[in-house]
Amino acid sequence: MPYVNIQITKDGTTKEQKRALIHGVSQVLSDVLGKHPKSTYVVITEVELEDWGVGGKSLAQYAEEKDK
Repeated sequence: MPYVNIQITKDGTTKEQKRALIHGVSQVLSDVLGKHPKSTYVVITEVELEDWGVGGKSLAQYAEEKDK
């Protein structure tokens, strides 16, 4: 029973895109590992830009700097 957690930033991902991610990941696990999609759990966690950082800054800071 595979469990996959996809973490993305909250920046406008649509329901359709999330459904495509869930379907695609389930299909890859089926194709590569032979896991049945009905036993594959996929969880999408959306993280605020302020709570995701790289290079010593939050993504919100990078967005603010880009807008200047």
